[in-house]
Amino acid sequence: MIDVLVVDDDVQVAKINAAYVAKVAGFRVSCLAHSTAEALAALEAYPVDLILLDHYLPDGTGLQLVAELRRRGLLTDVIMVTAARDIATVQAAMRHGALQYLVKPFTFAGLRSKLEGYAALHRTFESGGQAEQSEVDRIFGALGGAGAGSTDLPKGHSTATADRVRSVLRTADAPLSAQDVALQAGLSRQTAQRYLKLLERTGRVRLTLRYGETGRPEHRYEWV
Repeated sequence: MIDVLVVDDDVQVAKINAAYVAKVAGFRVSCLAHSTAEALAALEAYPVDLILLDHYLPDGTGLQLVAELRRRGLLTDVIMVTAARDIATVQAAMRHGALQYLVKPFTFAGLRSKLEGYAALHRTFESGGQAEQSEVDRIFGALGGAGAGSTDLPKGHSTATADRVRSVLRTADAPLSAQDVALQAGLSRQTAQRYLKLLERTGRVRLTLRYGETGRPEHRYEWV
């Protein structure tokens, strides 16, 4: 499980964001905080993997909190979740090492996409080893790529269709073939194959091969 600290000065907004996080498989909320002081105290008591961080806090800013964390040697990952949309703040967030930046108001699908991208990134880092250029490119694109649920799909792709393929894979108990996905999603095999390849390129889907007694190996896909 990926442990998350939700930091927002608005108590109700923090609860809503926490409820969103709890709906995403593989994530759990360890604590809520409503100021920089509360966030620092929470991190001392409950170390987490990820902070969903508002910028406007009553005793400072989110970026000041990140700077203090780094000063203390805490390398906890950060996704900014804030109404601050001026370019200077966005640029400062990048320079402070925020992995992603989500502007309020946002939808559950928008946050889910960022979290699922983070989960893929987290798994890659946990596996260790060395990376070829293609793997490096995937790592740097994991949080902002054209995954299912994103509105930034390549030209000619439908968000609704991507969501149908994604839903089939996420609820499957075992890897599926393109034909399996097509039948369950109500799509042609060619369409299902096209979206499966897209999801594989963005790191959301793992491709494996199943070898039979004769003929070519069958491609099987599973949500990661």
